[in-house]
Amino acid sequence: MDEFKLPAPDNPASMQDEWTSSQLSANNAGYLEALFETYLQSPDDIPTQWRQFFDKLPRINGYKQDTSHAAIRSQFRLGDKAPGFIHTPSSPSHMVKQLRVLQLINAYRFLGHQVAEIDPLDLNPSPYPSELKLDHYQLDSTDLDTSFQTGSLVGIERATLREIIARLETTYCGHIGAEYMHINATAEKRWLQQRLEGSYGQPPPETNKRLYLLQRLTAAEALERHLHSRYVGQKRFSLEGGEGLIPLLDILIERAGLAKIQEVVIGMAHRGRLNVLINIMGKAPSDLFQEFEGLHQGNALAGDVKYHLGFSTDRMTAGGPIHLALAFNPSHLEIVGPVVEGSVRARQDRRGDNEGRQVMPVIIHGDAAFAGQGVVMEALSMSQTRGFSTKGTVHIVVNNQIGFTTSTRDDARSSYYCTDVAKMVNAPILHVNGDDPEAIAFVTELALDYRQYFHKDIVIDLICYRRHGHNEADAPEVTQPMMYQRIKTLPTARARYAERLIHEGLIDESLVRDLAKDYRAQLEAGPVVTPNQVGQDLKHDFSVNWRRYTQGDHSLEDVVATDVTLDKIQSLSEKLQWLPEGFALHPRVAKLLEDRRKMAAGAMAIDWGYAETLAYASLLDNGYRVRLCGQDSARGTFFHRHAILHNQLKRGVHIPLSQIGSHPKDFVVIDSLLSEEAVLAFEYGYATASPDTLVIWEAQFGDFANSAQVVIDQFISSGEEKWARHNGLVLLLPHGYEGQGAEHSSARLERFLQLCANQNMQVCFPTTPAQIFHLLRRQLIRPIRKPLIIMSPKSLLRHKLAVSSLDSLTDGLFQTVIDEIDDIPSRLIKTLVFCSGKIYYDLLERRRRDNRNDVALIRLEQLYPFPETEFKRVIHKYRQANQFVWCQEEPRNQGAWPVLSWTLNQTLGMERPLMQCVARPPSASPAVGHFELHTHQQHQLMNAIFNP
Repeated sequence: MDEFKLPAPDNPASMQDEWTSSQLSANNAGYLEALFETYLQSPDDIPTQWRQFFDKLPRINGYKQDTSHAAIRSQFRLGDKAPGFIHTPSSPSHMVKQLRVLQLINAYRFLGHQVAEIDPLDLNPSPYPSELKLDHYQLDSTDLDTSFQTGSLVGIERATLREIIARLETTYCGHIGAEYMHINATAEKRWLQQRLEGSYGQPPPETNKRLYLLQRLTAAEALERHLHSRYVGQKRFSLEGGEGLIPLLDILIERAGLAKIQEVVIGMAHRGRLNVLINIMGKAPSDLFQEFEGLHQGNALAGDVKYHLGFSTDRMTAGGPIHLALAFNPSHLEIVGPVVEGSVRARQDRRGDNEGRQVMPVIIHGDAAFAGQGVVMEALSMSQTRGFSTKGTVHIVVNNQIGFTTSTRDDARSSYYCTDVAKMVNAPILHVNGDDPEAIAFVTELALDYRQYFHKDIVIDLICYRRHGHNEADAPEVTQPMMYQRIKTLPTARARYAERLIHEGLIDESLVRDLAKDYRAQLEAGPVVTPNQVGQDLKHDFSVNWRRYTQGDHSLEDVVATDVTLDKIQSLSEKLQWLPEGFALHPRVAKLLEDRRKMAAGAMAIDWGYAETLAYASLLDNGYRVRLCGQDSARGTFFHRHAILHNQLKRGVHIPLSQIGSHPKDFVVIDSLLSEEAVLAFEYGYATASPDTLVIWEAQFGDFANSAQVVIDQFISSGEEKWARHNGLVLLLPHGYEGQGAEHSSARLERFLQLCANQNMQVCFPTTPAQIFHLLRRQLIRPIRKPLIIMSPKSLLRHKLAVSSLDSLTDGLFQTVIDEIDDIPSRLIKTLVFCSGKIYYDLLERRRRDNRNDVALIRLEQLYPFPETEFKRVIHKYRQANQFVWCQEEPRNQGAWPVLSWTLNQTLGMERPLMQCVARPPSASPAVGHFELHTHQQHQLMNAIFNP
């Protein structure tokens, strides 16, 4: 048996026969075992071919994976009756204990964080898990000095049990509690073990770095004390008790610079925000003092409280300059997270940063909000998806161990930690004692490196406390007496760290006093106190110029040309019709494309889906980008869009619009996860950083927008007025009463109109394909960026009357008001019926059926800003009219009427009769759920107009 041949791996058909006849067949097991035993003890005593074969077996760290089993088998046979039996490394008893030691090591990796010293207050120590006790593994003190293999424990291959436990205690039960064993990927767990266990409990950093940490803690504390004494009783949501956040952010930014990250976008709520603005972002203290003193700054119309304001600047790091942006934020906790993610994705797309190596998001959370706000879960769910990934976010939880007055463990959540929600995406979680700046520095560098290496989210749980309660006027000891008795006796993080450095002989007390004195002097002087700040005026290759949209006399009343030449439409249509060779369409989709070919040739009227597609194509051709996102946006909820075509014979897709523009990624369409709040916030954030992209969020049904109402209220409608933040986001909200019930009828038009003021946004209700074509084009071509709310159709997508001619795209523009379209002499008109949306076609068909020539139908296509000039121009010609009616599908207390009634009557003028409203009866529900009742109400509406 000196010669043998293994079966060829590329010939699976013959593999079974070859293995059966192979020398490695099970029939030869006994011979192979004996041969291998000889090889292990005396390799030269076996045939050359076999020695060469065994030599090629995989090795670990250069050593053979196995040893001779003969002695072990003999010992097992004899057991403890063997002559001279002792607990040697090869004894069965030792082997059992060896296994249990490895289990103990693993238990520390899983559970060490539960007993780690991560709470500066040490109020609720956790019971010691039995899995971390020796007796759980039938071990005791007599085993402590026995030597064991350490398995995968990094840093030592063999040590006494005492040494192993000491290393595990230091690594996993000190001021860092690491949770990572829930991660599915073994490579990630091994990487984290290498960093955690290899450091043997984070060795102290260099002296200069320790002094820098003390200086940063001094800055964080001194600012709060200065504000506390200078502006007594004013709210500032201080960082006292969580001052470790400042060195954490400093180290994170410096590490990011070394990693060649170019931009960091930060989102955070109000806790500690002023401290971050001054000590991290580089806002001048004098500007903050003016805000405390009530002096208005900035060009925002209404402004906002100082702890909601954002800031951007540039900072020099050891690795080069880095741009920092702190997002503006309302009091709705956690909602800024997906906004920041959207802004980061836009910046990454602009740079072509597909790996997320140049732009990074950092989100700072509160502990109660992280566990309690559902948008956190939604944003985490988005973190690795195609359309929303930013290649890893560093999450920092400023864990005050309380939610306003809600106790953490009893009422604030059901999970062990506030961070447990992050486990859903296999994110590592690093709990750290907020009073240990060196531990903070260690986990911060680890978090940044993990994000850069694996392109995934990671969480730092900075466990601290609030020294002054929820705000500076609070009396927290009323509801948390034990906690605040402890806090009152606790030295600050700066004092504790200074004492530690003094004790180690690195500094003396005079240096501690001088650091505080120097910082207070800088504060009083007023200029920037942040180290290494470059300023706000640096120009970047990838910066966005918003000035062209914010300066000048542009307004929402500007009229711009949005028509496209016939040659261009036909050229674009030809590109949209092209299919890869062998690409098989679904029959219904093939029919749709054939119809669109006829539409482009003028042989068939243009429908809504194709007009919308042509709008995107023409904008792409003009050099703009398009991003369309929603739960069914690629195909379209109502089977009308088909922006992505699916091959019916084999796996593969084709995106016609990606064939237009300078790059295929200029057009992006995303079927989003089932989320409204986080996804809409993401798209808003994207639009804030990409003014030359048509960013569209489409609701599956318009009603579902109410799940994202906080985004609409706090960002879309008021962001410009509060923060002077411009945004061109488009919302497509399918709206119309087809008898499908309360949750599939109304996009809550009245709510959007109630939010309108000072030309903050646009609310439009287009009724023809040409109108949507020009409306979408106007959104980018007009030199102004305002949110656009579109009440989009459902049944009108295939309505026989809701079509347009090719001429209306090549020679036209968006009409804010559409006059009567039938050829009725204006002198015959006695009643003017004003309406918006789908009900127009019901009115038109009824009037034509009844042959009424005394009623004119006028469509209001833009509801806000109200098109007063055009409205007056249209009604001026109907001098004989003596009855004016507003007709709407929605109940009388909903829809446009409650908001627009005063404006409509004011525009009509005192010389005309008051406008009346024809609508469904007032209702607490948007629509009825029974189709028969819906139909009855619709007949009543028509009768009220034509048979009053």
